Amino acid sequence: MTANPVLARPLVANGRVAATPRNVVEYGWRRSLITLAIVVATLLEIVDVTIVNVALPNIEGNFGASIDQAAWIGTGYIIANVIVIPITPWLQRRFGRRQYYAASIAIFLVASMMCGLAGSLEALIFWRIVQGVGGGGLISTSQAILRETYPADKQGLAAGIFSMGVIVGPTLGPTLGGLITDQLSWRWAFFINVLPGLLALGLVLWLLRNPERPTKMPLDYVGLGLLAVGIGSLQYVLDQGQQKDWFGDASIVTCTFTAVLGLIAFVGWELYQRKPVVDLSVLRYRTVAAGSLLGVVLGVSLYGSVLILPQYVQGSLGFTATLSGELLVFRAGAVMLFTPLAAYLSGRNLVDQRILVASGFVLIGISNFMLASVTTTTADFWTFFWPLALSGLGLAQIFVPLTVSVLTAVEMRDVPAAAAFFNLARQIGGSVAIAVLVTILARANAVHHTELASRMTLSSPPVAGYIRRNGGAESPGALQRLNALVSAQAAVLSYADTARAVGLVSLALAPLAFIMRRPKRAMLAAE
Repeated sequence: MTANPVLARPLVANGRVAATPRNVVEYGWRRSLITLAIVVATLLEIVDVTIVNVALPNIEGNFGASIDQAAWIGTGYIIANVIVIPITPWLQRRFGRRQYYAASIAIFLVASMMCGLAGSLEALIFWRIVQGVGGGGLISTSQAILRETYPADKQGLAAGIFSMGVIVGPTLGPTLGGLITDQLSWRWAFFINVLPGLLALGLVLWLLRNPERPTKMPLDYVGLGLLAVGIGSLQYVLDQGQQKDWFGDASIVTCTFTAVLGLIAFVGWELYQRKPVVDLSVLRYRTVAAGSLLGVVLGVSLYGSVLILPQYVQGSLGFTATLSGELLVFRAGAVMLFTPLAAYLSGRNLVDQRILVASGFVLIGISNFMLASVTTTTADFWTFFWPLALSGLGLAQIFVPLTVSVLTAVEMRDVPAAAAFFNLARQIGGSVAIAVLVTILARANAVHHTELASRMTLSSPPVAGYIRRNGGAESPGALQRLNALVSAQAAVLSYADTARAVGLVSLALAPLAFIMRRPKRAMLAAE
């Protein structure tokens, strides 16, 4: 086993040669326990987003808050999250990866406890923002840790383990959220993080090693400020756009201009800084740039159905929160079943990763068209088995090969930055999916309702018969029930439209996989 030349290269910081990075590959029980800690921390962050979404109606009722006010429980968290993700590589180098990762877990845990104890909506929103700061440090750091903890010939396995958390997490969230909402207080959506988080924190402090010593580096305050303004404004627009009627609202218009100008200024500033807070140079790797773009599409596919499907089955089919969460287990089961195969094929470079990724997006596209075809007012629990199972197979084929391609395309020192961009892209893709799909849902609903209502005339024999059986045209109850039927059917048709939209995006962008370079066998086989 030969030494990795990247690990032997001196690093330069502040004009001085820094400590040579250590090889932190682990074996045996140490690797197993570190992996357990990383998986638990990853699941905590990802599950928390969806578990809280399920509990939102209960929180609104407890505090007497409107939907717009309660929406900040999610918006505040995500804004803090997406601001922190791009600067995690800088924070890791400044404070040490072990120290930063442990601090992120600790911040997340303290904020979780305080969220559960919050006595007002304002306090809950504040602690959710703090929780987002901690959570933002977990995802991309977790991926970088696994990348360096496993040897080069086990990178498929490392990516597979990470993908389990990222893909299964959004499925577990609604399921746990439904159980907690139906059986316990919403406060347990936050308290549930404490014990697993303490386990992860203890293992990290005990076993995790730093690949390099903390390095004193000046903070690029201007770059950090521009990043916070630009990406924070963008996230606000995506989260609040539909509720505020998009560009009919002054705050959305203002934040849109702020986001565009802020991000342009941020990129321009960072490109000319000797020590930028976000190293944009990692995008010089074609695979990282293409992989990040595909990460946006992955976010759309991953989070789109998690948002829309529970609304459909609870609102139109009468499923409980628990049952709607259990529905997504079909997808999670397929992911867990097929991810090891994808990890084996990718880790050994037996199949071109680009083919696996492209075919995965094709499968997700097909599964969404299948889902649209069974989206009716009479569907039952098992109706959704094949569409969701096929979606899980597609996700299993995407995440591991995409992760392996992105993280093996860069030098070891650039792994944290590549992981940060990939995870930021996936998070932004999820936000875009939510914003666009909610807009499609609302507008398609209005269009379908108008179209269906225009056909509800007494000249139509079925309509005339229905009115007659319910008391005649003079009965207000008959007309109200008829309108309720129209509204229910319009809602179902709009849910089907969102599934088709995700399917079209997945199919249309599948060829982007071939922009990436195929990892060379030597890159995967040599340490």
